[in-house]
Amino acid sequence: MSPSWSRTTVATVAAATALALLAACGGGGDGAGGDGGPVTITYWGWTKGTEQTVRAFNATHRDIKVKYEEIPSGNAGGYAKISNAVKAGDAPDLVSIEYPSLPEFVSQGALQDISGYLTAGLKKKLLPQALELTTLGGRNWAVPFDAAPQTYYYRKDFFRAHHLTVPRTWKEFRATAAAAKKADPRARIGTFFPDDPTTFEAMAWQAGGRWFATRGDAWKVATDDPATKKVTAYWQGLLDDGLVNSATSFSPAWTGALKKGDTVGYLGASWGAGVLKGLVPDQSGKWAAAPIPSWDGKPAGGMLGGSTWAVTKGSEHAAAAVRFATWMSTSPQAVKARLSSGESSAYPAAAPLRPVAAKAFDTRFYGGQDVYRLFDGAAAAIEPHWTWGPAGGTTHTALKDAFGKAADGDGTLADAVRAARDATVRELHRRGLKVAGR
Repeated sequence: MSPSWSRTTVATVAAATALALLAACGGGGDGAGGDGGPVTITYWGWTKGTEQTVRAFNATHRDIKVKYEEIPSGNAGGYAKISNAVKAGDAPDLVSIEYPSLPEFVSQGALQDISGYLTAGLKKKLLPQALELTTLGGRNWAVPFDAAPQTYYYRKDFFRAHHLTVPRTWKEFRATAAAAKKADPRARIGTFFPDDPTTFEAMAWQAGGRWFATRGDAWKVATDDPATKKVTAYWQGLLDDGLVNSATSFSPAWTGALKKGDTVGYLGASWGAGVLKGLVPDQSGKWAAAPIPSWDGKPAGGMLGGSTWAVTKGSEHAAAAVRFATWMSTSPQAVKARLSSGESSAYPAAAPLRPVAAKAFDTRFYGGQDVYRLFDGAAAAIEPHWTWGPAGGTTHTALKDAFGKAADGDGTLADAVRAARDATVRELHRRGLKVAGR
């Protein structure tokens, strides 16, 4: 991520930092409560296995206790709940925020600068791309938890029965999609999710897109760069030719297609391994994972989601919150507890935890395949220097709305990308931020 933001954004961040320092100073220390008892921190999140993780922490720590509240996932209402709580002055101490949404919360002054709590030793353990995405204006704003490298899941029994080869390139993916449809007119090896722009964004990221950057004191918005145009045209062609499904992500329609065998491939991320296992447990042993196809056949990818832990502006227990967050991100006990739910296949950003996660994840659904070894290669191949913009919510909402129309035949994906660009530029201007060339 670019180490510099526009002057206006940096000023906003500086104001947030000042408030954070005042709040931390007023906390009276995080080692114990005012009566000598443990400090109690509140935490809001939604990622699978979190409840088990919090229980494990509370059972093994006496000086800090965590009160956990599960909220809807970010784009399903969780982020709005967090924002409203910060504005009202009754936000929790710690919140889950995905990488794409972190810059927006920072630019709005909703989070504390936690640079002083992140040691050099901790930073060395983390996937560089994940640390880069949580470092804005040269400051650390969250503790990375997991990376979410793109991964392709496929029904190996279907591919074997119809003599299909797992595609290594996007050219091969199209050819395989056509062959699968010819073999079974209902079968599709992938889905375009009109409600989930992060999947499309990961494709643009993988192709070398650079949607946001700073130029002097202005933001550069380049959602119409050549890489994105290539991805847009490619997926429009797949939709036009009926080679992929179009369904709301994880909806009854999409899940039903999985169960019936009409959907035999899923373009997802590392966390999707646990999701699939939970959705179609009766298909155990029939699925496998593979690297995401790339344009030239060489390893390359983006990230589809991924979680961080951030301390809110009003928290008086920043040190305790960061200590708990660091434990969740770096403790073997934490990752074992999280994966004990059976629904999580989180890929830790902290390298020492990956063997622990691999051992804890039950691979029987994938026929014993070492999916974490695959994730290792996918994570290493994540394209560096991708930057999320300070108005991610506007960008995502505009894409989602326009993708839905395009999937129904009202407009094109290119129209959707242009609409998102225009909406983003308007929002940046509304916030008083300069936009290069516009």
